Amino acid sequence: MTRPLIVIFTAIVLDAIGIGLIFPILPSLLKEVTHADNVAPYIGIMTALYAVMQFIFAPVLGALSDRLGRRPVLLISLGGAAINYLFLAFAPNLWMLFIGRAIAGLTSANMSVASAYITDISPEDKRARRFGLFNAMFGIGFIIGPVLGGVLGDTWLRLPFIAAAVLNGFNLLLAFFILPESRAPSREKIDLAALNPLRPLRWVFSVKSLLSRLLTFFIFSATGDAYGTCWALWGSDTFQWNGLWIGLSLGAFGVCQALAQAFLPGPVVKLLGERATILTGIAGVCLALVVMAFATEGWMIFAIMAVFALGGIGTPALQSLATRQVDEDQQGQFQGVLTSAVSLASIVAPLAFSSFYFVVREQWPGAIWLTVVVIYAIAVPLVLGLRYGHSLPDAGPATSSSRG
Repeated sequence: MTRPLIVIFTAIVLDAIGIGLIFPILPSLLKEVTHADNVAPYIGIMTALYAVMQFIFAPVLGALSDRLGRRPVLLISLGGAAINYLFLAFAPNLWMLFIGRAIAGLTSANMSVASAYITDISPEDKRARRFGLFNAMFGIGFIIGPVLGGVLGDTWLRLPFIAAAVLNGFNLLLAFFILPESRAPSREKIDLAALNPLRPLRWVFSVKSLLSRLLTFFIFSATGDAYGTCWALWGSDTFQWNGLWIGLSLGAFGVCQALAQAFLPGPVVKLLGERATILTGIAGVCLALVVMAFATEGWMIFAIMAVFALGGIGTPALQSLATRQVDEDQQGQFQGVLTSAVSLASIVAPLAFSSFYFVVREQWPGAIWLTVVVIYAIAVPLVLGLRYGHSLPDAGPATSSSRG
């Protein structure tokens, strides 16, 4: 592996660590600065704010990297991330935490730049493998992040942020001295209309048959956001878990999901077919969620992780089935729409789940997981309705026009 790829993959791991390390400590941190007992709404706002900044600035940073070069945009993002984590480490009040989390979302939007860098330096026959490594690196970081955040947060609540600042500072130095530019900057004027993150969604409303497919992806993405938003609160309220146990449980969840997605989808799809594989994944995760809703001991959560992991086979099968609905020359615009749907789910879902948790926390914290089961149930008829070989009309002016 070349040195530039090592630097890029290191940046990806650190970005994922930065996303994950805040989950175990966020409830305690917000209680410290707000002096409120039920901080679920604040968690929802912070999580959604992070996603909003990613949604808005991913196309902006990508376009800037086309015009100015990948290297300067990556360096600015890494430097901004290091400064931001120091900012979060010493933020004394809520509004400063919101500002810090918004900046974190902005700097984490460099994933689009990292993807472009990998494309620049990879021959076509190596891109699939390298993008597989890209996803694997993100998964590793997201497993490490919650565990590291839990361990360090039990020592001092702000220590995870200082650790993240040090790691990002190291990566900045590594990139500054080792990472070359991957392409000649175009220096062309930026088309502001192309930076509109809602632009790809215009296709959806021009093609009604696409709405059910997009809604299925939206539901799968939204249910995933329930864990990041409510897991730490629920673990603390139900089992009195400290940061370490919250981190370990999130890490175990990440490991099981990663293993399931890496090894199970291919064989299960070959055995059952794509649609049945998706439904099997939904059934497995819903069974685990019901157990979580009624669990009275922390060990029960670790015991059902293998069943929970079955949910990991559903998304790859859904991606495969959905892409077969679209002609080859429409795959690019279809993937753009799916990316927008995932981003919007990451904005809406944290606000919805945190608001519901605020309502049920005193009576029954586990009820939050039954709401996820209900949302999965909505996806079942949508999955059953997916059909093969339905080509879609071209996006036309909805996505290709220079007007946003």
